[in-house]
Amino acid sequence: MEPTALLSSRFVMPSRPRALALLLLELGRPEPDLRRVDQLVSSDPALAMRLLQAANANYFKLTGQIHGVSEALAVLRLGQVQAMVASAAAVPAYQSSPDFDITQFWAYSLDCAKMARSLAGLLRLNQQAAFTCGLIHGVGELAMRAGMQQAVALDAKARPLDLKRSRVERRALGFCFTEVSAWLSRQWHLPTLIHDALLFAHDPFHHESHEPMAGVVHLAVWRARARQARLSENAMTVSFPSLVAEVMGLDIDLVLQQDPIDWSLQEPGRSLL
Repeated sequence: MEPTALLSSRFVMPSRPRALALLLLELGRPEPDLRRVDQLVSSDPALAMRLLQAANANYFKLTGQIHGVSEALAVLRLGQVQAMVASAAAVPAYQSSPDFDITQFWAYSLDCAKMARSLAGLLRLNQQAAFTCGLIHGVGELAMRAGMQQAVALDAKARPLDLKRSRVERRALGFCFTEVSAWLSRQWHLPTLIHDALLFAHDPFHHESHEPMAGVVHLAVWRARARQARLSENAMTVSFPSLVAEVMGLDIDLVLQQDPIDWSLQEPGRSLL
């Protein structure tokens, strides 16, 4: 299947049930806590995607200018946000399989977003855009799995969150999940910065148009996937994308120092927001 055909097919990304439930509760209060709403939406790739798509619509005359959830919440009315959350709640839950755990995917996406934001802060780049890129960079994988049996078949060569997944996809299909995420971001009228960062994330500095944010996403994806794989120190050193890091003036120690502390993972029995 060609990417254009894939994107023309209906794809509805599922949201995290816990985030939806907490958002509906918060938005139902007489005076919702906007900081809490921002935090909950930012923990869910599907909801963040919906809000960004709505805020970048032609109606608000801000197409391509809204980079993050907090910016989107400043544009949208809470009634609109509540309607989007209710609509998301009506989408059937995603059925995980032995090869693809949606709960793991959500946790990984949020981890990647936090890492990207931290790296962007270190490099004095747009942190909201970096967080968004990290959060939604993997939605292309879900779209591919929903519309391409060939993508699912690649699990035999590399699991969905494997470090070499993008290389396996590009070799077999001619494109990878971050490129599909970029094509989707263009359909949603997201900023060019986000589109370019996702489009070139698999190989940030191979093209004439060098977008530093693509390097941020590349490194954040590496770190989040290395964490998922529980790589040893030696394995991380071997797999570290040193050429990308060197161009950006970073090394492995500096990248690892940006690891976000997720206090929800420090206490048994607690889950991500």
